[in-house]
Amino acid sequence: MGINLDKGQQISLQKAGGGTLSVVRMGLGWQSAPRKGFLARMTAREIDLDASAVLFAGKDPVDVVFFQQLVSKDGSVRHTGDNRVGGAGQGGDDESILVDLSRVPVHVDQIVFTVNSFTGQTFTDVQNAFCRLVDETNGQELARYTLSGGGTYTAQVMAKVHRSGQGWNMSAIGEPANGRTFQDLLPAIASHL
Repeated sequence: MGINLDKGQQISLQKAGGGTLSVVRMGLGWQSAPRKGFLARMTAREIDLDASAVLFAGKDPVDVVFFQQLVSKDGSVRHTGDNRVGGAGQGGDDESILVDLSRVPVHVDQIVFTVNSFTGQTFTDVQNAFCRLVDETNGQELARYTLSGGGTYTAQVMAKVHRSGQGWNMSAIGEPANGRTFQDLLPAIASHL
C-alpha cells in the first residue's frame, strides 16, 4: 500500500531503486452515500462522477482528457472510459486515467486531475471517494488521497502531477469547487499552478 496523502502533501515519483516511473494510473473511486428516511430503501441512487486530466504548459491549459475526449492529442494521457454509477469506493477504481510520463511533451509541466458531478449532485451524496496513483508497470499503489466528509460542492480539484527537475512529483490538492465540467473548474485550478 502506498502513502496516504493529506491535503497539500507532495511525494516524488522516483522509483525506490532509482530511476523514474514510466506509466502511472490515476484512479478514482466512490460510492453513493446511503439515503436516510422512509423512502431510503425504495429508491436506489446512482452518482455519476467524472475524472478529468488537464495538461498545462505553465499556466496555460494545452490539452484535456475526459469522458468526451479519451486520449490526449499526443497520446501520452488516456482515459479508460466513463463510469456513470460508481461503486468501488475503497476497493478498485471506478474511472482511471493512464499517464505515460515518458511520452508527455516537454512543454507540459503539470497535469491536474479533477472530479466533477456532471449531473450536479453534491458530494453530500458521495461516500468513500478517493484518488490514487498506481505504478502501472507492477500495479503497486504509490499514493492515495481520500476525500473526507461530504459537502455541498459538485467538484474537486484532486491532485496534480508536475515536473520537478528531471522527474515528476505528485501533490494532493483536495480543493472543493463547483462545476459540472473541467472547464467550470479552470478558475479553481489556476491557484494551484
